[in-house]
Amino acid sequence: MSSDRAARDPASLLAQLLGRFPRAGRVAWLGVRSARRQTVSVMQAVEARAGLGLAGDHYRARAAGKRQVTLIQGEHLAVLGALLGEPSVDPARLRRNIVVEGINLLALKGRRFRIGEAMLEGSGLAHPCSRMEEELGEGGYNAMRGHGGLTARIVEGGWIRVGDAVADLGDAP
Repeated sequence: MSSDRAARDPASLLAQLLGRFPRAGRVAWLGVRSARRQTVSVMQAVEARAGLGLAGDHYRARAAGKRQVTLIQGEHLAVLGALLGEPSVDPARLRRNIVVEGINLLALKGRRFRIGEAMLEGSGLAHPCSRMEEELGEGGYNAMRGHGGLTARIVEGGWIRVGDAVADLGDAP
């Protein structure tokens, strides 16, 4: 396809736009839970294990599927607070593993991305569960709708640290 025709092809243009990010994001927070309903342990670094999950996290025990890691958009913490009538929400309350800032997390669904030494693949949306009513109070479930984040598989293991860059690598194969 000629470059003029590619520029006019809406599908080609959309593919180009979907691959453009204004900058890399960064890891703002990390947390793992050793078992369901346990308190989140806030970490400065965690080992991501390919095909398994994060070391020390309870999802690692059953992580053969798509939900090996959960991520949430850091900018949404203030939005959630505003919807709940309180200050920005502490990420530990939301039961996610990684808070990412500076890159549109939902744009990474179906794409591979690097965080620190690890390569992840955005596998789906992280929808809220009924526990949000317990944790955030009445209406917590609806406050989280559209702000639950992303689930991901770990394609290549490695260490992830607070402050690490989050960079798009392109469409997942």
